[in-house]
Amino acid sequence: MKDYNIELEIFEGNAGTLRPDGSYPDMVKEGICAWMYGRLAIGQKFHYPNDLGQLCPWLVDSLTGMIRALENGGTLPWRYKGTPYEKTIDPDGVTTEYVRCPDPTASGIVVKITRTVLPG
Repeated sequence: MKDYNIELEIFEGNAGTLRPDGSYPDMVKEGICAWMYGRLAIGQKFHYPNDLGQLCPWLVDSLTGMIRALENGGTLPWRYKGTPYEKTIDPDGVTTEYVRCPDPTASGIVVKITRTVLPG
């Protein structure tokens, strides 16, 4: 069985900007993820499984099935061609997948999962 490195990256979402007066924006109206607010950013990366505690538990729940498939050598055949979510599928190299959190509003975020086969 192959060994993998799995990395999670905030691919899409709105963390908003902390207000100097300490007030809070209307998260739903402004499409701001309350979990990301003021602490996470697009492009920020996390190592699986060590950094899961830094992510929203609802997002982690959405990621779980996809991560289980990837860490056990699986790939999912849809590619999202021609979209910002177009995937790379290489069972012997790098495979990517995208997962959206369950927030149905514009406040939801998307995470890019990158699985890389480790030399072995």
